[in-house]
Amino acid sequence: MAGSKPGGKQRVAAISIAASAGMAALKFAVGIAIGSLALITDALHSLTDFLATVVTWVVVRISDRPADSEHHYGHGKIESLSALGVIALLYVLAGGVVVEAIDRLRAGTAPSSISAIPFVVLLLDMAVNLWRSRALQKTARETGSQALAADALHFASDVYGSIAAIAGLALSAWGYVWGDAVAAIGIALLISWLGLRLGRSTIETLMDRAPEGAAEKAEAAIRAIPGILDIERLRVRMVGPTHFVDASVKVPRTLPIDRLDAIKQHAQLAVDSALHDADLTFTAIPVARDNESVRDRIMVIARNSGLAIHHVTVHDLGDRLTVGIDLEVDGGMPLGEAHEITHALELAIRSDFGSDVEVDTHIEPLAPELPLGIDTGPARADIIQRELARLATADGALHDIHNVRVRDSDAGEFVNFHCRADPTMTVTEVHERIDEIERGLRRAFPTVKRVISHAEPAR
Repeated sequence: MAGSKPGGKQRVAAISIAASAGMAALKFAVGIAIGSLALITDALHSLTDFLATVVTWVVVRISDRPADSEHHYGHGKIESLSALGVIALLYVLAGGVVVEAIDRLRAGTAPSSISAIPFVVLLLDMAVNLWRSRALQKTARETGSQALAADALHFASDVYGSIAAIAGLALSAWGYVWGDAVAAIGIALLISWLGLRLGRSTIETLMDRAPEGAAEKAEAAIRAIPGILDIERLRVRMVGPTHFVDASVKVPRTLPIDRLDAIKQHAQLAVDSALHDADLTFTAIPVARDNESVRDRIMVIARNSGLAIHHVTVHDLGDRLTVGIDLEVDGGMPLGEAHEITHALELAIRSDFGSDVEVDTHIEPLAPELPLGIDTGPARADIIQRELARLATADGALHDIHNVRVRDSDAGEFVNFHCRADPTMTVTEVHERIDEIERGLRRAFPTVKRVISHAEPAR
């Protein structure tokens, strides 16, 4: 989660409890003493805020709990439920105040006495509530807490309510007996309006309405990741402070599994950065790209069958395709079993390209893994290097034989070496020259089982 830690929410809520209780008690005592309905209403509003803040303190402790086996999306929605409960309390308070104020207007009742004390209390209350509202709102933005946002809204309404109470007391002091009751009604209407605004956003969250602009931000973040072709579907909802994003994304079907996993990780980081707190469910949909070659399609077919192929050649004869493939299978496998695997692969290719495609498959033994081996030492490597240098000199296309390593195993010797070639030579030309050197080395040293070379462009 970006911003404040969960403990920050609990600390701010706890501070609000003490402030709410103290200011509610002070305003209520002064309101009773002077008989001011506006001040009593403001005190009752603060008392409601006190009760709401106690609830908030309990709620944020629950909402901070991580997801478990029964609550897969965490406990964040309890904040929305608590916000609705606080709103209901506010409306009950507002209704009772309006009824009492109307009765006082009919009776023409005014505060019994006016002094500087209620004005000082209200000004102090405004200062405290203004500070609390800003602190709560800041923490609510950083943590995405609806419960703290509700508290911040209540304290902001207390500031406006105190202004209305001061106006009512001032009117009463100037002889307008209706001023106090009208101010109380004004406070009640303000409470109702603020409750309506908060209630709307809370209900939208409970109804899983996508947060404003969140889907657009998530989509832009995902589309910017290399390897993603398109987004088929994207959904966003809020649970507490967390954005839960479900994305079905089209990717090239030729991508290897490790590349696909990297794309998923990048998508999670990008969405989390865009929304500040996100949990992404990423569904990859493999699709064929418009520029996918015949060779790419054949490689996908083989990979989906769990087969290793190489040296794929394709010829377009105009009226039909011819395909040649080298298929690697276990060297100890019986020919009949290997032929069945070959036949299944050819059927899969014809199913994709059409029944008239010609497919010829060359079966090769898969090179076994030989984990046990030892370095033969520098003397043997030096002998092999001199022979490689002689063969390269005779060919003339390759030179600078270096980084020669020789390993001995039960199957024979394995030779690795690097060489250099003219950078303008084609890959095919270099490969043919290296093959000639490898064949010459095996003729000179029959114990050599395999030669693995790496060509580098000449400096």
